[in-house]
Amino acid sequence: MQADFPLIEISIADQALRLSTLDACHLFSVSTAAAGVGERDGSGQTPRGWHRVRAQIGDGAPKGTVFVGRRPTGEVYNHRLAQQHPQRDWILTRILWLQGLEVGFNRGDGVDSMRRFIYIHGTPDSEPMGQPRSHGCIRMRNADVMRLAELVYPGTLVWIQPHSFSAIPCLNID
Repeated sequence: MQADFPLIEISIADQALRLSTLDACHLFSVSTAAAGVGERDGSGQTPRGWHRVRAQIGDGAPKGTVFVGRRPTGEVYNHRLAQQHPQRDWILTRILWLQGLEVGFNRGDGVDSMRRFIYIHGTPDSEPMGQPRSHGCIRMRNADVMRLAELVYPGTLVWIQPHSFSAIPCLNID
């Protein structure tokens, strides 16, 4: 896969997302799946390999906007709402919907990241980052996912790997 810019890299081991652009490198803490890595439907795991941002949802929505089925509910996340729905897997602020690019691995029957609704999305700021706790998606702080969404666009390549980032560090860290 040829690198394009911007490029999103996600390290499961580091629980981090690195965005490289032509002039900067941004590093964000994330939370991936509590169930580990894997591509199978129903696994609750974060899929590996090459993806692209298929759709970007929520541009212009207020920080904390609640999404269900990729549609804003009209709610903005707060403590009272959280108490009313304690079991809800909160998808907030922005959604970057991922499409697998590797047929038979993360795209196609039984392993399709897009059909699994794998997103990079915001989560309540009370949720810990740097720990695998999601149901398969890549969770980010709301301010961070807003910043990320400003810097990428549909078609942006995403590389999800189980290993730590290479020894080449970000030269310009946000």
